[in-house]
Amino acid sequence: MPVIAGPNLLPPQRRLWLMGVALFSVLRLALAAPIPLTSTNTVPTYTLKAAQIWRLDCDKPKRFDASALQRLPDGSLVTLDDKTTRLFRIELTGDAGRLVATDHEFLPPRPPRKPGTKAEPRPDPEGLAVDESGRVLVCEESQRRVFRYDLISHSQETLNIDWTPAKRWFSSEMNASWEGIAVGGGKLYLANERSRGRIIVVDATTLKVEHDFQVRPPDVQAADVHYSDLCWHAGHLWVLCRESRCVLQVDAAAEKVLASFDYEAIERDPDNAYAHPYPYGFVEGLLVEAENLWLIVDNNEFPRVADKNDRRAQLWRCPRPDQKK
Repeated sequence: MPVIAGPNLLPPQRRLWLMGVALFSVLRLALAAPIPLTSTNTVPTYTLKAAQIWRLDCDKPKRFDASALQRLPDGSLVTLDDKTTRLFRIELTGDAGRLVATDHEFLPPRPPRKPGTKAEPRPDPEGLAVDESGRVLVCEESQRRVFRYDLISHSQETLNIDWTPAKRWFSSEMNASWEGIAVGGGKLYLANERSRGRIIVVDATTLKVEHDFQVRPPDVQAADVHYSDLCWHAGHLWVLCRESRCVLQVDAAAEKVLASFDYEAIERDPDNAYAHPYPYGFVEGLLVEAENLWLIVDNNEFPRVADKNDRRAQLWRCPRPDQKK
């Protein structure tokens, strides 16, 4: 279990609030947490090891809640802050990492609220993908929207998708919607976080919802599966499951798990772990490449157990153990 912040880390009011949140989380997970089954696993399972870990500095004055991970056509590595509508470039130099705001903003600023009207919910961007034309796709939770952004013209559009065929899986919570997006094989894949974790499949040309499906970690059964990001690489869909602390390689057409990559030891390492009361993991971004899996952590401003003054997000580079050397 993650380490709960001690009395010297948080003020009393903050501790009471977190205790309530933690109790709610435990009760929810008691009903929907991954439950190991009697092993019938024939899926290859690998253990990830971090070859490099960067703690990411940011010039932004407030907290940075990292979500999603993607490489742009120019080779730059980018992520999102789920409190803004701007892409952030990740600059890596040796052991140093820095988050730098770009001039790419995929959603125009909200217009001023008119008197007597309800304010539009703040956008909550959670997922990133790049299509075959080099355009960036962003999904956000608060209003269940998908944006398409052109890096050259800086123009953006909101994709007009009717989600009716998949609505039976949707939660009424604004913070329980799209957590990840991937593009591949002429399809868009959206990760529905809960009430039931489902992967929604959309035709990339017609923008029609085709169907939905669920995949889960090997030998784990639960009413819900918590997906926190998606990635498309080399003809396969890759799925980040933060509650099970693993990444799944999936044959999307067959809706079948091909391999599982466990990263629990990295997240629970005392030097990487954050002091927080939640029973689930904090990894929120996934990028898969030929030789590496990249994972980014959204620590929600909690400090590291090893250093209560360090509240930076982390980026892990994990060599792929399934690739022959």
